[in-house]
Amino acid sequence: MPSPITRLVVLQHVPLEGPVRIASVAERLGLKVEVVRLDQGQAVPKAPSGAALVVMGGPMGVADLGDARYPFLAAEVELLKQCLAEDRPVLGVCLGSQLLAHAAGAVVAPLACGEPASRHREVGWGAIHWLKDPAEEPVLSGMERAELVLHWHGDTFQIPAKADHLAATLACPGQMFRVGRCYGLQFHVEADEATVRQWVEADADFIRAATGPDGARRILADTARFMPVHRPRGDRLIGNILRSVMAGGCPG
Repeated sequence: MPSPITRLVVLQHVPLEGPVRIASVAERLGLKVEVVRLDQGQAVPKAPSGAALVVMGGPMGVADLGDARYPFLAAEVELLKQCLAEDRPVLGVCLGSQLLAHAAGAVVAPLACGEPASRHREVGWGAIHWLKDPAEEPVLSGMERAELVLHWHGDTFQIPAKADHLAATLACPGQMFRVGRCYGLQFHVEADEATVRQWVEADADFIRAATGPDGARRILADTARFMPVHRPRGDRLIGNILRSVMAGGCPG
């Protein structure tokens, strides 16, 4: 019999990209949350027993594999390969989704769009479209056919072979996928208002490159406008994913 899932093991890469609302939803579901601070020198753990693995975001990427500044990335990819092979539950967010896609054999590269294609960064609030009917897909239960979500990335992934492609935007088709009991989310459901304010302050150059000189002000204004609606929907999506992986237990 699979071991019941009683906790989340969260891999965190930078101080400002913790689990935030993922942790809050998990705790409401009775799960213990354990955060491994890779940026503070903690080691990538072995495949956890009785736990779902959550891999958070960060400014580094798959292209940085082998970079001495990020020695944990290669070990994370090996852990994710093991989780995929053993059908262990994973939730990857932003960088975490890219590492999961890479571990599943998909290409991860800088985002480009248009004809001819040019470099693009998806930053701020924008519409996401579900590629399955929320009325028929349990993990999307309670969602509208399109939702506003927070984006903050410059890389993207192709959808891994044999994966369910669950969400896309016009600029970036790779937004959400599922392989077995592993989920990759390119967008951010974990951030709250305080998180967004911290990101805007810390990531000013990235925002300016993506959205122009007025981008930071727009993101803060949009957050005040959209977060009250998004927050319960984002929490619903997090809860749907966690309940889905909890239902299957975890290999011992």
